[in-house]
Amino acid sequence: MGADRAGGARRKPARAAAYVAMGVVVLAGCASMPDSGDLRGVESTPRQDTQVRVFAMPPREDASQGEIVQGFLEALTSDDPTYKTARLYLSAKAARGWQPEQSTTVLADGPSTDAVRPPVGQEDTGTFTYTLTGDRVATVDSQQAYAPADGKYSKAVHLTKDAKSGQWRIDELPQGVVMGESDFQRNYMSVNKYYFASNTSAATNPQPIAVADPVFVRRRVDPMTQMVRSLLNGPTSWLGPVVRSSFPTGTALRKGVTSLTPDDTNKLTVPLNQKASRVGLARCNEMATQILYTLQTMTPTVDEVELQAANGAQLCLYKESSADAVGAHGAVDRPGYLYFLDDKHRVVRIAGGSRGTQAEPVPGALGEGVKQLRSVAVSRDEETGAGVSLDGKSLYVGSLVSGASLGDPVLTSQGKTEADRLTAPSWDAQGDLWVADQDPKKPRLLLLQEGAGEPIAVETPGLDGRVESVRVAADGVRIALVVEKNGKRSLLIGRIQRSGAAGETPVVSVLELRSATPDLEEITAMSWAGDSRLVVVGREQQGVLQMRYVQVDGSTPEGPAPAALTGVKEIAASENDKLPLVAYSEDGIVRLPNGAQWQKVVKTGSAPVYPG
Repeated sequence: MGADRAGGARRKPARAAAYVAMGVVVLAGCASMPDSGDLRGVESTPRQDTQVRVFAMPPREDASQGEIVQGFLEALTSDDPTYKTARLYLSAKAARGWQPEQSTTVLADGPSTDAVRPPVGQEDTGTFTYTLTGDRVATVDSQQAYAPADGKYSKAVHLTKDAKSGQWRIDELPQGVVMGESDFQRNYMSVNKYYFASNTSAATNPQPIAVADPVFVRRRVDPMTQMVRSLLNGPTSWLGPVVRSSFPTGTALRKGVTSLTPDDTNKLTVPLNQKASRVGLARCNEMATQILYTLQTMTPTVDEVELQAANGAQLCLYKESSADAVGAHGAVDRPGYLYFLDDKHRVVRIAGGSRGTQAEPVPGALGEGVKQLRSVAVSRDEETGAGVSLDGKSLYVGSLVSGASLGDPVLTSQGKTEADRLTAPSWDAQGDLWVADQDPKKPRLLLLQEGAGEPIAVETPGLDGRVESVRVAADGVRIALVVEKNGKRSLLIGRIQRSGAAGETPVVSVLELRSATPDLEEITAMSWAGDSRLVVVGREQQGVLQMRYVQVDGSTPEGPAPAALTGVKEIAASENDKLPLVAYSEDGIVRLPNGAQWQKVVKTGSAPVYPG
């Protein structure tokens, strides 16, 4: 924690009180401040020890201006649920008006503090100002949504000396909280809350498809209750237009409910207010499914959810084993197949969960080598395949059944060179096929409904550059694009929106594109690798090629990066984390099973993909 803040010209020992008992750590401030120098406190709590909670000390009697600011900044990084200790550093008026939940600003090295010296002769006016400065890394807004940020941070903190008590207190300060990146990583964690896709067809998807909406919650401040409250409050504004919640508007926890804890059978009881008291069983089961999906990766685990009406009556009781009957994750939880192109440029496959290395041609024309291909995509039901010809000019679609023919191309690019033609295609949850035409004269992102018919030009307001890679998420409402501009290749995430009357050609748009890799400037390969996670191959400015996981919101997920692999040209992952990561590298097609090292599948092969 001390490494997160810098400032002040001199250092001296601080009067710090700390104790560890019953899983609680109490800290004094450790920010470096002018006037009073640095205070050295307790080291950061080990992140893996979730039982240890950190609390700050209140201001001491006759604390200097520097100690007040330092103590306040340290209190922002504690595990105090309501920031009660932090408010002790504020004047009564400031404490009432301060809204810490409004935002969290993350700085690279924590806030530095610069004293604004009063004019000569006015040193004893009873007021003092500090400026908090730093390099911005990210912000978390009032909806708990993370967004990368850059630029300088500079905010003033004003202090006054109380005329009666003679104590310094902060009376003017920015809203929200501010902390260093390492403190943020210790204090916060990313968790997915789940809603249902609202722009998918009921005919194509009889089950509602769950869509992940990642948010950040405080790690040791009752995160389970935080997540339920966040879920009830609705989706983040970026995702909101394409998802729905089964909870009636205004649904909240019953008045007086401050904490939710599963019992010893892993059943969680959620008492709701009057807004939810009249829902039917089917809708209640959808509500419980949203809670189960949201809490399934948290500790303690939840296997069963009981929703209660405002009067305490049971609305429904829903078990984890029944969740798939109401709603499904976008990734089908089944082994499926891994597909790739063999040395004859035919589509072949291997059972996704197997350790085998013997690939077999897929049934139908795509596996017979009728057309040599350079890329392939297989629909999520694994009944239809799409392939781009070896020269990149033509897109073919064929059924994966024996004897199926290929027919004429469904799309043809007019690009003059192979590099200026069609990207690899991608299937969405509706059974529609996406591809980009890189023709410099007419670059377009295109959609073919059910892989056939007249291509629909997708509207992409805000897109600046040429699309070089397309991958649609399993939920069908988010899309990942590698976009090239001036030699830089960025990974952008967009929201898919559809409009138009039934029976008419829909208007399809990709809106509010945002970067998922702000620190990488050359993305060479990417694939979805979870409900809100992707795996990418790229390099930082003047850096070496690397493989890593990234979140759709631009944050870095916890856990290690994939094992290093040289010469990676293409990457394939599944949203189903039981399936291994697969790559096309200088060693051919290789895979990375959980807990193992990279293993060679075949020496000659390319373009590996999972369904999607």
